[in-house]
Amino acid sequence: MFAARYTPSLLRIALATYSRLPGLSRGDRLLLAELLRLGADASAVVWDDPTVRWNDFDCVVIRSCWDYHLRLDEFLAWVGRFEGHGPALWNPASLVRVNAHKSYLRRFESEGIPIAPTVWVEAVSLGEILAERGWAEAVVKPAVSASATGTWRVSRDGAGSTEVVERFGGMAQGQDLLVQRFLPEIVSRGEWAFIFIDGEYSHAVLKVPAAGDFRVQAELGGRAVSEPVPATLTEQAEAIARLVPRPWLYARVDGVEVEGRLVLMEVELIEPELFLELHPEASARMARALLR
Repeated sequence: MFAARYTPSLLRIALATYSRLPGLSRGDRLLLAELLRLGADASAVVWDDPTVRWNDFDCVVIRSCWDYHLRLDEFLAWVGRFEGHGPALWNPASLVRVNAHKSYLRRFESEGIPIAPTVWVEAVSLGEILAERGWAEAVVKPAVSASATGTWRVSRDGAGSTEVVERFGGMAQGQDLLVQRFLPEIVSRGEWAFIFIDGEYSHAVLKVPAAGDFRVQAELGGRAVSEPVPATLTEQAEAIARLVPRPWLYARVDGVEVEGRLVLMEVELIEPELFLELHPEASARMARALLR
């Protein structure tokens, strides 16, 4: 848990967002209201606004900076300005840098955490990957991405088509890619999101894709619902969260239930939607953690 450092009336908190959502997401507006209720001086601030004087704040919380993956170098330079001086940044810059590239999944796999079977692409044919692995379908995604940007599904039969070859080849120029075996459970059961605040499990939601799609993001028609979570899955998510180096304010562990086990898809440490509006105590819990 965080050590007490400030009294609420003295703490200036910036909830960092991006220019297309200057008023924050629905859940983060609840967090903002709770911080104000507790006496903190909190406000929403656009992360790349050149007029912002960041040193005027005691604490900066990365929230809906949902364009970071499109401007990674610029974003990481902004994150780096908080290291060693100025306001505290949550989550810390060291975690943000590692979490920005999906190769972090290799570490979890090395610790015995099941992840979706993955090929880390260098120079290889997409058709060869599916044939060698015996996968009927796969999902291709950039190693640096958010909100399913550049993520698409391909079948083994279609991997050799001119359109797919050109698309895959174009994506592979200048960026790292992942090819993961498609997990049909994402469509039939959905994807669980386990939210942790101040190192402790808070709540979970089930993300369900729109009919005919496999992506669970809200902007692509997916929806998040509150459902009872099997205790065994929660325990597995907690084991994953314990592997994230401390300290951190929030984390979201995304996974799919496959034969009773939680298969890890992502550990979100930068700007995840925390679904605070779907749990009555979550915004207050996060506000109290910040004030500690």
